[in-house]
Amino acid sequence: MVEVADSLIQADELSYLAGIVILAGGASKRMGSPKAELILPTGERLVDYHVRQALELSAALTSNLPIMIADNGRGFSINPDLLKNSPSPVFHITDYLSANSLSNKILSSNDDKPIATGGALVAIEAALQSLKSLVSSNQLMTDKSPYISWLMVISCDSLIPVNDLWQKLQPYMTQNPDKAVICLTDEHHLYPLLGLYRLSIEPNLKHYIDDGQRQVMKFIKPLVQPIPFAKNWQYLTNFNTPKDFEHACLALNNL
Repeated sequence: MVEVADSLIQADELSYLAGIVILAGGASKRMGSPKAELILPTGERLVDYHVRQALELSAALTSNLPIMIADNGRGFSINPDLLKNSPSPVFHITDYLSANSLSNKILSSNDDKPIATGGALVAIEAALQSLKSLVSSNQLMTDKSPYISWLMVISCDSLIPVNDLWQKLQPYMTQNPDKAVICLTDEHHLYPLLGLYRLSIEPNLKHYIDDGQRQVMKFIKPLVQPIPFAKNWQYLTNFNTPKDFEHACLALNNL
């Protein structure tokens, strides 16, 4: 693999970040409470931590990036202090529903059964559609092609600083034009919900979802460029229990 320095380099015409989506709609069964509402040792809620980090990256790039919260309709509030005088729009998005999934949702509602989450891909599809809509309505001012524009995806079960994640992934945006997804990996697993997704994949992702598919790995397998992450990030992500979260907070403090 070609060695690429882990330093923030200016976004150029071949590596344009168009927006950020924070995935916060998981069931969080083993955690016992929504991960987005977890409280860091600093007193900050996890969802606010991610929004603040995303705003800081947007400011560093001077891009006024749209920051989307995909929380499966839970309506997690954002600390209003973060939004004061922020040039970046921060808003909630609704998961993409294909005609098939919409029918299933109506049936589930009629049967008084709990509605399961649609999975990460329906949230990512909604974010991609939102960015394309902003471009078409001239609310997102860019002349960049969707083939060189990217969406950053951040899972709520991570404490990896957003700017650090961007520094890690951004250099690879121009390495292989056939790779439309760039995400972290360790020696055992891919982390597709900590990555960059090229906007041009939106039609294919929509078709995949409309076909009844929801498996993230199956969709990204032919598209993905895995990037090994730093060893000191090992405990910062994929926390599913209170004990896992405690370890992640300790690891963050030791960065």
